[in-house]
Amino acid sequence: MVNVNNLQFGIETFGDIVAAEDGHLLTAGQSIRQIVKEGELADKLGIDVIGVGEHHRPDYSVSSPEVVLGAIASVTKNIKLATAVTVLSSDNPVRVYERFATLEGLSQGRAQVMLGRGSFTESFPLFGYDLIDYDDLFNEKLDMFTQLLKEKPITWDGKFTQSLKDQDVYPKTDYDGLETYIGIGGSPESIIRAAKNGYKVILAIIGGQADRFAPYLDLYKKAAAQYNKPVYPVAVHSHGFIADDEDEAVEVAWKNIKANFDRIGLTRGWAPMSREQFDGETKSGSFYVGNPEHVAQRIARTIKLLDLGRFDLVYGAGNQTAAQRERMIELYATKVIPRVKELLSQEVTA
Repeated sequence: MVNVNNLQFGIETFGDIVAAEDGHLLTAGQSIRQIVKEGELADKLGIDVIGVGEHHRPDYSVSSPEVVLGAIASVTKNIKLATAVTVLSSDNPVRVYERFATLEGLSQGRAQVMLGRGSFTESFPLFGYDLIDYDDLFNEKLDMFTQLLKEKPITWDGKFTQSLKDQDVYPKTDYDGLETYIGIGGSPESIIRAAKNGYKVILAIIGGQADRFAPYLDLYKKAAAQYNKPVYPVAVHSHGFIADDEDEAVEVAWKNIKANFDRIGLTRGWAPMSREQFDGETKSGSFYVGNPEHVAQRIARTIKLLDLGRFDLVYGAGNQTAAQRERMIELYATKVIPRVKELLSQEVTA
């Protein structure tokens, strides 16, 4: 049964380039500054978490999310600051720890690490890694990062990582360590690995109905029990768009989400998104699109179905305008989140 009082709600952006009102695209720098403004707005409105993605391609503005999160930390007080995700496979675990420990101190304990293998592959050749080692890179670096989180001198020898002997890593954290999630796209092996290492889990549901992920949550609980690790509330992130008017929300989302997915699909062999596919995802799949009541009803259903502890809405997909993005955040915070809690409270008391 969902604990409404402990539910968390977040927003995430992958750093899509923002459009001006006249349709021309802003620069990467302007888009980054817009994200900082949105983080400040989300904090003022009481949203629990903001996540910023890492990408290394022209259609996204953020390649160093920790820097952007540091800027958001300087203008906020309460909102937690997460990545979505940090591509650990092509990064150095020591540097990831150091950057987030720095953010944790700067933000007075609000940093969250979300580690993943990355849904894009541009970072691998960029930083000198071979995609043939895709799985082994993540496994080894996650093992190393797990040791670093203990904040004790580390002795380490690996194939893809540096050797260390009784080496301390700084800065140490002030707030009981770094809160860390593993971002998972739906692989049973990934669920088991996260449970075995005692990590929190966030599921990326970017296509299809949420029901199909229920077995993965059962697997997570069973694996955690098997390895005598804690079972944490599971989080989910999915794409969406909210507007005051239902038809406006659907048309803005159709234009932008389709363009975004079709652009990505060119490099992955996906067929262009059809209107039938989009409408199916909006009605019962992974796109939370519509007016506040529609979106709230759908989010409440997903939270109840999967017994979630946190729901993150991925906003700004495609080239939405700053006004559209900011209004979506306002509606999410002031209309959708309270309504979701109300709907779930009704379920509890019924």
